[in-house]
Amino acid sequence: MKLTGAQVVCESLIREDVDVIFGLLGGAILPLYQTLPQYPQLKHILVRHEQAAAHAADGYARVTDKVGVCIATSGPGATNLVTGLANAQMDSVPMVAITGQVPRKAIGKDAFQETDVQGVTLPVTKHNYLVMDPNELARTIKEAFHIAKTGRPGPVLVDIPKDVLQEIVDYDPENVAIDLPGYKPHLTGDPTQIRAAAKLISEAKRPIILAGHGVIISRAYAELRELAEKAQIPVITTLLGISSFPEDHVLSVGMPGMHGMAYANIAIDRSDLLIAIGMRFDDRVTGRISDFAPRAKVIHIDIDPAEIDKNVKATVPLVGDVKNVLVQLNRLVTNKTHLDWVREIEQTKKEHPSHLIPENNKLLPQYVVRQIWEATKGNSIIVTGVGQHQMWAAQHFFYTKPGSFVTSGGLGTMGFEVPAAMGAKVGRPHDTVWSICGDGGFQMTLQELATIREHNIDVKFAIFNNGFHGMVRQWQEFFYKKDYVETRFFNPDFVKLAEAYDMKGFRVTERAKVRDTIEKAMAHKGPVLVDFVVESEENVYPMIPAGTSVKEMLEAPMPGRELVDHKDAST
Repeated sequence: MKLTGAQVVCESLIREDVDVIFGLLGGAILPLYQTLPQYPQLKHILVRHEQAAAHAADGYARVTDKVGVCIATSGPGATNLVTGLANAQMDSVPMVAITGQVPRKAIGKDAFQETDVQGVTLPVTKHNYLVMDPNELARTIKEAFHIAKTGRPGPVLVDIPKDVLQEIVDYDPENVAIDLPGYKPHLTGDPTQIRAAAKLISEAKRPIILAGHGVIISRAYAELRELAEKAQIPVITTLLGISSFPEDHVLSVGMPGMHGMAYANIAIDRSDLLIAIGMRFDDRVTGRISDFAPRAKVIHIDIDPAEIDKNVKATVPLVGDVKNVLVQLNRLVTNKTHLDWVREIEQTKKEHPSHLIPENNKLLPQYVVRQIWEATKGNSIIVTGVGQHQMWAAQHFFYTKPGSFVTSGGLGTMGFEVPAAMGAKVGRPHDTVWSICGDGGFQMTLQELATIREHNIDVKFAIFNNGFHGMVRQWQEFFYKKDYVETRFFNPDFVKLAEAYDMKGFRVTERAKVRDTIEKAMAHKGPVLVDFVVESEENVYPMIPAGTSVKEMLEAPMPGRELVDHKDAST
């Protein structure tokens, strides 16, 4: 059949099971937008800034089994996607971005709104294309989705000149085939290495599982649980691995790393075997590499061979899809108990509690998180940006629902929390979605309140209003003698802001009113913003300063105990 390039793009998107697109139009992408009304199956959500389109597609992809899709025009429209693309790349999120480009004859002529988008996005995408032949559009879109969702997922960008979208071509969907001879992701583990891993597990006295984002991406929840229970191995979940293993399980040991649970870090330090599953040994987890898990052998399972030995040397590397590898491994792992080890960790939890909330009348952010957990009974998707609010959300909401924690991990993107929550709610419309926001990050993408209200997307926003870029302020307190350079800032009246966007808004200044306000927000049908005016200089504990080890861990002051500098955690 004869179709324009724009029609080919729409037909191709539908064949990839796309139903939602987040985007913002402009001149170079206009032929595609003018075609969208012909395809009502493709719901388009008009954002107010292209960065938000990328973050919304990211949040949507994380909570569904689909590839997130975003659209932008050429030049500044495309460059505004870069932060969202980098975020998806760092966190391995399947996403396809389609950008308009100036007409082919104008490329390289410094035309109005021209940018070398392919060159700009090369470092922050899994792959990208500039489509110069309209006959290649269908194959390119098909390849883009295949690359985005297979192997280690990631964002793929397709840049299309305006005249390519306008040109008429022959389109036969039955004869569209991908051509990627060099792209062959490893999906199963090597049998010899699987046997070696099973042997290490059978010999270990103090094993620990480190479960990362790969478990969630692969939807390997049951397989992870089977391994943990079969061999009675305690499970620690990385920041991006949170909600891969139920935190009410007796073998759950929480989050590790810079602001992880003290007992989780101590358990890693004392372990003799680490089973790292779909995680990349990020510096926020390991601290000083030379002191990380000094007694432990390492089994590292990851679909990306580039991650093996990149940061931590693997005793047994297993390259393959997490779900497939765990199925293979579970067949060989024998039933075993580690009662003494489990009891030791339980005792460590008592000696180094990390979930305590001070009993006082102050409005503390961690108290707000706990109240959201209680009000939702844990049955909510939590979306955060980066900073103190992110750590409190990770520490004080107990995740039992698979895939229910959405956050910016590797890139650490302020502003992620607003559009990503929008995308998550669009992807899971029947789930409660709370966006826990820092007041600084919230203001970076708050324009999306207009998008959210226009479509009545039922997201509940909890803003932690402390008037600081909190995490940076904490570092200034600890390492720069409270020299608060440019971390304090002015906030608007968030309730009036909500009203300006025709949204429900509440302000909470007292601890006693937290729960009631949360319940009012949840009872309201539609988006709600709650301004929690919290303590301005509250700190996140525990804390392992950057570049140090568990031996330098700082634990929270408690009654009868000042700030603890954990010099001898490994003894």
